Amino acid sequence: MAERRGRLVLNHSTHVPGLIPVLEKLTKIEGIRTITPGVIGRAKSHAPHLRLKISVPIQGGFKMLARRGKTVQEVFVITPLSRALVEASLTQVLKS
Repeated sequence: MAERRGRLVLNHSTHVPGLIPVLEKLTKIEGIRTITPGVIGRAKSHAPHLRLKISVPIQGGFKMLARRGKTVQEVFVITPLSRALVEASLTQVLKS
């Protein structure tokens, strides 16, 4: 049987620098169905390295925030996994 991968929706022409390779790795995690980068905005403080954190639960998954520099971008993850499992997967992907 073929390996099931999540889907990465690329509907914007701009993304937080370094975000797309991390999201591509995240789609390989079992249980991640769809990842959609969303709105880009400006933050007041500076984040020197790419950071991803779960913001709030949404219907069917979670909203995450990606930060690098003074740029912040929403990322929507559709998954049946628990918050703890998504956070563990995120930590694993960011370390690799």
